[in-house]
Amino acid sequence: VQLQASGGGLVQPGGSLRLSCAASGSISSINFMRWYRRAPGKQRELVASIVSSGSTTYGDSVKGRFRISRDNAKNTVYLQMSTLKPEDTAVYYCYVDLFDAAGVYGDYWGQGTLVTVSS
Repeated sequence: VQLQASGGGLVQPGGSLRLSCAASGSISSINFMRWYRRAPGKQRELVASIVSSGSTTYGDSVKGRFRISRDNAKNTVYLQMSTLKPEDTAVYYCYVDLFDAAGVYGDYWGQGTLVTVSS
């Protein structure tokens, strides 16, 4: 199983950006799909989480500005980020936990995509 994240880049404060993360390989079912971030000099932070039913949770710092969604047919999770602030600057990582086609449980991380919010 591999995760491929994309969509990071440079954006001005107040702008928007959408991240994507696609899981590929021998996958049976995906439970949680999450986005984490690590800002320079800070600990990793959970940004948003979505389970297979579609229920979502968000970190306090992004509530009302970010929206997580998933396409189960494509094994892909998205993070729509709006009203971006300089403090949102970080490397964003996707995470999934799943059962593969052999019924083995595992969790996986994407390679990270850099989001820079700056004028």
